Amino acid sequence: MKSLPLIFLAFYFCSVLLSCTQEKKNPSDKITFTETKIDTVPEKMLWIPPGTFTMGSSDPAFADAQPIHQVTLKGFWMDEHEVTNAEFEKFVNATNYKTVAEQPINPADFPGVPVENLVPGSGVFTPTAQPVSYDNPLQWWAYVHGANWRNPKGPQSSVTGRPNDPAVHISYTDAEAYAKWAGKRLPTEAEWEYAAQGGKGRQPYYWGNELKPGGKWMANIYQGNFPDANTSEDGFEDLAPVKSFPANGYGLYDMDGNVWEWCSDFYRADYYAKSPQANPKGPTDSFDPDEPGLIKRVQRGGSFLCSDQYCIRYKPGSRGKGEVNSASNNLGFRCVRDAASPKSIKNF
Repeated sequence: MKSLPLIFLAFYFCSVLLSCTQEKKNPSDKITFTETKIDTVPEKMLWIPPGTFTMGSSDPAFADAQPIHQVTLKGFWMDEHEVTNAEFEKFVNATNYKTVAEQPINPADFPGVPVENLVPGSGVFTPTAQPVSYDNPLQWWAYVHGANWRNPKGPQSSVTGRPNDPAVHISYTDAEAYAKWAGKRLPTEAEWEYAAQGGKGRQPYYWGNELKPGGKWMANIYQGNFPDANTSEDGFEDLAPVKSFPANGYGLYDMDGNVWEWCSDFYRADYYAKSPQANPKGPTDSFDPDEPGLIKRVQRGGSFLCSDQYCIRYKPGSRGKGEVNSASNNLGFRCVRDAASPKSIKNF
């Protein structure tokens, strides 16, 4: 029997431990974007050269990102941006894959929970009507029946006409399945942070020393009073289409904000104290002292819900974490690929 969290909860505090049996979907479920005038973003990978960098954070709020340490990495290819709805749709149509959020829930895994509540779904952010304390995230997170990558906010919503938005409600299980299909893999945590620095080293923000250089927002994060009054000063209330903000020094987009991104590493709060210097791949097991019974992987980059007021883990060096079968409408991914040099792969 699996542990019995409230499956109506979502995101990090939600332990959605569902079965992962794949089922074939009806071809009529396929989504096409041909009716829109929006061009889909072609898949593109960029070369991240080998090098040595300083990893981690000295911010006392990020105890699990300490100590700061040097890491040396081989070169690798990385997706220019998060995997989009259009790209994920190709995978789904080619494989009949169903994400964890779309799969039926086995009542045997959740004894005592009424069958009518065992409905596939995922975590959706819902603004509150007034300011609230930050001690209970369930005030702004809800498990929404029917929420998944096709229907980001529930059955009444759709990704039709939004091919360039990052695919969301993607669990680690889903991201890993896509990566294998694409002949890629998920980045290690070290690769992700190295790429996010863009060749500039550790700075207060991944893009530089100022939050708003020249008065311009450089990433899709939250403005206003969280969680009730989003001013959308950066132009987006929630998801932004990929490439809406400037690329970093390596040409990568959205390495900060927009959606959290899965990394391949198991999450352990104490890992940095014993991480190897060359090409670290994370610990061999997972342990989160806050939820010791769950298997978690690292997430990086923050999302459209992060700000200095709440969820400050969009800042460089900080780490996120998530149970491998949990998802939400601010959680996506991108992939990497190994290669000897830029000359070994010309086009993706």
